Amino acid sequence: MTFHRALLLAAIATPLAPALADVPKPAAIVADGVPAIPDALAAATQPYLQTRKAAFLGWNEATRGMLIKTRFGNTDQLHTVAVPDAARQQVSFEGEPILTGSVSPGKGDVTLVQKDVGGGEFYQLYRLSAGRLQLLTDGKSRNWFGAWSRDGRHVGYSSTRRNGADADLYVIDPRDPGSERKVAEVRGGGWNIADFSPDGTKALVLDRQSINKADLYEMDLASGRMTPLTDPKAQVSYEAPHYAPDGRLWVISDAGSDFLRLGTLDRASGAFRPVSREAKWDVGDYALSPDGATIAYATNEAGVSRLHVLDTATGAVRAVSGLPAGVIPWSIGPAIQISPWGQIGFSMSSARVAGDVFSVDAKTLAVTRWTHSETGGLDPNVNAEPTLVEVKSFDGQPVSGFLYRPDPAKFPGKRPVIVDIHGGPEGQTRPDYLGATNYLINELGIAVFFPNVRGSSGFGKRFVNLDNGPFKREDSVRDIGAFLDALQKDPMLDAARFAVNGVSYGGYMCYATATHYSARLKGANCYVAISNFVTFLQNTQSYRRDLRRVEYGDERDPVQRAQLLKISPLTSVDKIRLPLLIATGGNDPRVPASEAEQIIAAVRGNGGTAWHLLAKNEGHVFHKKENEDYYFYTSILFSKTTLLRGGAR
Repeated sequence: MTFHRALLLAAIATPLAPALADVPKPAAIVADGVPAIPDALAAATQPYLQTRKAAFLGWNEATRGMLIKTRFGNTDQLHTVAVPDAARQQVSFEGEPILTGSVSPGKGDVTLVQKDVGGGEFYQLYRLSAGRLQLLTDGKSRNWFGAWSRDGRHVGYSSTRRNGADADLYVIDPRDPGSERKVAEVRGGGWNIADFSPDGTKALVLDRQSINKADLYEMDLASGRMTPLTDPKAQVSYEAPHYAPDGRLWVISDAGSDFLRLGTLDRASGAFRPVSREAKWDVGDYALSPDGATIAYATNEAGVSRLHVLDTATGAVRAVSGLPAGVIPWSIGPAIQISPWGQIGFSMSSARVAGDVFSVDAKTLAVTRWTHSETGGLDPNVNAEPTLVEVKSFDGQPVSGFLYRPDPAKFPGKRPVIVDIHGGPEGQTRPDYLGATNYLINELGIAVFFPNVRGSSGFGKRFVNLDNGPFKREDSVRDIGAFLDALQKDPMLDAARFAVNGVSYGGYMCYATATHYSARLKGANCYVAISNFVTFLQNTQSYRRDLRRVEYGDERDPVQRAQLLKISPLTSVDKIRLPLLIATGGNDPRVPASEAEQIIAAVRGNGGTAWHLLAKNEGHVFHKKENEDYYFYTSILFSKTTLLRGGAR
């Protein structure tokens, strides 16, 4: 027997061990200073990256089924579900993710789609027919879906096509692209049509200027003339206005309260009369039944969504039980919608529900789950439930957050911690499904803490205003210091192994935490992050610049400009003494890629370490699965390198 024949027979008898390999980098990703990703890491995390979720987009009155959004390929696409637990039937087949979709009321003969290209957020509206999209808007500007007319004939929306900054108001019959008509020119980027009157002659229009101020108008659709229904000079927010069949106007507002309440608005006087009774909590979303007899509304109670059903004739309110202790997520379209046959549709997620669609019978309050989203073969019931952590900050202000601890039986001893800061800044961390982040907790034994610093929503308008402007901005960073003080005293947590993550505004917080508390941290993972407030305000897209100036400050004012520069992480980059992972989108219209480039150059110029991932075909956070996965692999490698001694758990 020859040597080569013996070697061949041996190979057949004994399978070769797989060769060590690296994960192929997606074509659109530029990895600068990032180590190769071992194939073994991708294999270990793979089940956690196969979680799906279903988002409710509305009822189809003609079929009594639902339109939902979910992902089976590389991007989120539209699907229909005919009845509870039926197969999801995919109806859109785009390479780019679909932001939202909506079925026309009544006949259900038109499905409207809103999507962009490459994450640039210059959204276009389309009509979906036979799996193809027909463009309805100009293909260039930013367009935003508003509302359907009651008869399903027309769609109201806003568009910046006139000058790139002002969101003018348009109406179109999506069956006839040539029917588009501009009904009003406005000033500002926060305008849109919220609802059509039952007879189709008028519309409710919102001008959203900040989280604290949104004004309501009634517009005559023939002339475009707008009549203010609220005081434009008042610092009050009005949200989600709707016409009721009996002529009443329903709206959510913080008028006369620290919290958002559901109530009615008197058209003549502008007086708001609250109807919801949960005075301590915000009303986040609501839906009015087509006959006006029932309202379903959700309160945000310490982050948990509670659903209530209101009888508009008697004022009686019933609480819905039998739902997960989770979150009804924000939605561009209706987060909650009541069908003509009395079913309340919505989606919900929790620590152990990846994100599914539910309905509630408005009469009996019986709960039906329509979808059961896949979790990569993993048992979601093993996921950690969060613990609410409450501390007093430097000035006595109470702040809180959610801590997810690893199983102490599986991971005895003190555990490392990642402090993960939400964006916004008017966002809020809520007890949602953590998705792939569960890998950190379940498999690596890393605790994850999600803080709600001052400026977060959900705690009243006084709290959300505590960080406004450049002179209060770093108070929220000092809140992180208070959390670090408390958590590093926890006997189950390892004070020597803390790190910080953050996305968008949370990315600024990530950089700022790295400058203020570098000696207490092992690493910082800062995602689509602001590094310099002045360059950010100068370079963010014009349609959103004024909205951000209300929050952060006005870089055109010399005094504010000086303070904005003073508090910018780039100014104090020499204080960063820990490794950074920075991820950014090449088409990001909110926080341009230049924000990452300038701080990376400065950190490396000081001899520091900065891993950088740039996704050339993404915008503000990654939405294409191959890019999301590669960023996750890189984040895990970064966490293992910085928090787990020797790269092991």
